[in-house]
Amino acid sequence: MLKTSLQTLKSLPIVTKQQPPRFTKNSVVMEAQSEKVYAYYNHTDSCKFSRWTARESFEFMHARPWQEVVDFYSKSVNGRLSLLELFGTQAHDVHGDDKIEEVSNETALLEGVSNVDKSGRWARVTFKIVLSYHGGSFDGWQKQPGLNTVQGLVEKSLGIFVDEKKAQQLKEKSKPLEGCASVAGRTDKGVSALQQVCSFYTWRKDVKPHEIEDAINDVAPGKVRVVSVSEVSRAFHPNFSAKWRHYLYIFPLNDGENREEIEGEGDIENFSSHENCEKQRNECGELASEENVENSIISDEDEDELEGAKKPRSFSVCRVNQLLQQLEGKLLSYKNFARDTKAVRNVGPPTECYFYHARATETSLPCPDHGKEIKVMCVELVANRFLRKMVRVLVATAVREAAAGAQEDALLKLMDATCRRATAPPAPPDGLCLVNVGYTEFDRRNCLIP
Repeated sequence: MLKTSLQTLKSLPIVTKQQPPRFTKNSVVMEAQSEKVYAYYNHTDSCKFSRWTARESFEFMHARPWQEVVDFYSKSVNGRLSLLELFGTQAHDVHGDDKIEEVSNETALLEGVSNVDKSGRWARVTFKIVLSYHGGSFDGWQKQPGLNTVQGLVEKSLGIFVDEKKAQQLKEKSKPLEGCASVAGRTDKGVSALQQVCSFYTWRKDVKPHEIEDAINDVAPGKVRVVSVSEVSRAFHPNFSAKWRHYLYIFPLNDGENREEIEGEGDIENFSSHENCEKQRNECGELASEENVENSIISDEDEDELEGAKKPRSFSVCRVNQLLQQLEGKLLSYKNFARDTKAVRNVGPPTECYFYHARATETSLPCPDHGKEIKVMCVELVANRFLRKMVRVLVATAVREAAAGAQEDALLKLMDATCRRATAPPAPPDGLCLVNVGYTEFDRRNCLIP
């Protein structure tokens, strides 16, 4: 009986247990890359086939003579040029240096209070430091290990002014002797600033404002310059006390020699007159009209090629100005214009911003070294706050919508889009500059573009 059972078992087929597939880190990465799909937001308006894709917008924004703008900001940081020179003598009458100094003094008086009879933490001395720095020389504001940042440089230079107790604490923790600087707003790599505001406090009573100014100026001459240092109230905070931020974006327009260098990539022109603005809008409307779309039979294979041939390679500065003006005086959520920021925030400030001023105009970039002027578009934005990379995304999107011939409320409609792919990739940081931070009520007379 036992022998028969063994023979029966031997005759049965052998079933091996299948091992689950083994995934390595490299195989998972390769599989994810092979299945990665680049999707675009599906616009449904009449300009759908005239609007640039993300790649086309990126290439258009970067194919510019940015070095001229970088050099201009470098000279402005060192005090050899002024933003006022972009807008002629009329702007000097309204925005002269005396006016700027008057506003700064008024702000200092409002912020400063006496520390007499103060004790505890209120006895410490707080300094307001206004900085000007060249963005191309640093890896942004925020201090990061192994990177050359503005905050790292400033805090290192402030180390000699910390009090003995703080110095002892740093020594016990084996940390370098550095001060702690709070800032009005962190700038990205490549973004310049003419009047960035930060603060520093110490319990030492012998520290003078001019000593702080000399210490920072000696660290990186030509890259960072102190505009002013003043003693302010303990209650002052450069970020939370600020009421508005003032940004300027300089976008080079291809003109003269620079235009010839890029004409091989397409017919790139920049219209500024109202006549050309209307002409371009009509041409874009004809290309993207519903009648033309319905009568066109486009296969999947040549759809991208045909759309690329139709898309305009020019935009109107006056149309960009009209698009931006629609944002003034409105409290809107700019979650679709932000990058590296959660669209829905459960913790922290919301994504809503209020624009006091949003304008664009065409002017010429002064180049005194070789006597040539380069046409540029200046975009001036003043709001109570800005999200991460918001200015750069807003400028790139406004240019894209103007080139597509979109309506004046195009930017407002994008506020309600379902995802951030509806907006364009950020414009290059080379053209962006933090002009000023305000701690009094906004005055439109201080704007550069009326």
